[in-house]
Amino acid sequence: MADADEVVAAGAVVWRPRREVLLVHRPRYDDWSFPKGKLDPGEDAAVAAVREVQEETGLTIRLTRPLPMTRYSNGGGRMKRVHYWVGRVEGSDDVSGYLVNDEIDEVVWLPFEEALDALSYEHDRETLVCAEEVHAPTAALVVLRHAHAEARSEWKGDDRSRPLAEDGLRQAKRLAAILAAYGVRRVVTSSSTRCVQTVQPYAASAGLKVREDDGLSEEGATRKSLTLATEKALASVKNTVLCSHRPVLPDLFEVLGLDPVALAPGEMAVLHHREGAIRAFEVRATP
Repeated sequence: MADADEVVAAGAVVWRPRREVLLVHRPRYDDWSFPKGKLDPGEDAAVAAVREVQEETGLTIRLTRPLPMTRYSNGGGRMKRVHYWVGRVEGSDDVSGYLVNDEIDEVVWLPFEEALDALSYEHDRETLVCAEEVHAPTAALVVLRHAHAEARSEWKGDDRSRPLAEDGLRQAKRLAAILAAYGVRRVVTSSSTRCVQTVQPYAASAGLKVREDDGLSEEGATRKSLTLATEKALASVKNTVLCSHRPVLPDLFEVLGLDPVALAPGEMAVLHHREGAIRAFEVRATP
């Protein structure tokens, strides 16, 4: 939670092949930095990072590994906290057609060493060094607990058919933007209604098929089924979300070789992996 006098922002260190990094020039400050900007009210930082890169460079990106947060004075008597990720371009990385404006008047790709020299602030140079150390591409496996469901005590039918509550349906719509920020392209869920409803808004917006798996449900989960689901996800070239239930999650994390993570309804653990090994880990809540 940010202090009342703290500005919270998000951005990305975006790479393309040949170790080139994306920088922007702000005429108001006459400085070079990474594309970034303040969060909108109620906006998740990961969603803001993707939005700001698109607004300031015209490029669509997906997020990979998180980077250390930076915190510094903005020069106006307030502290600024910036959340950063490594970013990868989805589609064309051509910035020659970007329409310059009063906020951003130049967008360039620079080799790592030139970018390091061009950056105007020491905290940005430190962020770039960190990003260069982990710039190798990773894929994402998102472990998602379903959104807030109707209470068991108030549901009279088969528990597998118990739906999301009204606030859970709103959560499901909001978490779609977070899944999009990580470029999820494969949606796998417990066959229980509350899990299917949790991922449906994202799948519909992204034009993806929802794959229902009884082996992720409370009634059908076994160590074998969870191992199979996670092995497929880690082997897939597509970023994957696995949606399941609170009682199943400890076993799911165990087969992944991780300590259990207590996720609230609608929360997700994002596992960044490469060559079958998990390289970074973060938890995101649905606003």
